[in-house]
Amino acid sequence: MSGNVVEFTDSNFEQEVLKSSIPVLVDFWAPWCGPCQMIAPSINAIAAEFAGKAKIGKLNVDDNQEMAARFGIRSIPLLIVFKNGVEKGRLEGARPKQDIVAFLQKHL
Repeated sequence: MSGNVVEFTDSNFEQEVLKSSIPVLVDFWAPWCGPCQMIAPSINAIAAEFAGKAKIGKLNVDDNQEMAARFGIRSIPLLIVFKNGVEKGRLEGARPKQDIVAFLQKHL
């Protein structure tokens, strides 16, 4: 993962995402997921572009099944924006970078 992308887990999700003072974009993914790998460079670039304005991170659904179940993740990649601990929106599937940026900006 790039330096600006945070790795979210079942154990740090509450602190890193739900208690974050800035909006958080969570990429629910898995290593075996081709479309997840396709959007990874976009996620890394967005993390650098939005540093300080939003927290960008990834949660591996295979390794963190508690959070995947809690948020009803049925297909990946799935991007969810959280603001003040509340889910604000979902973007499903492999999308072009500009779609992800527009989705995130809508919730800043």
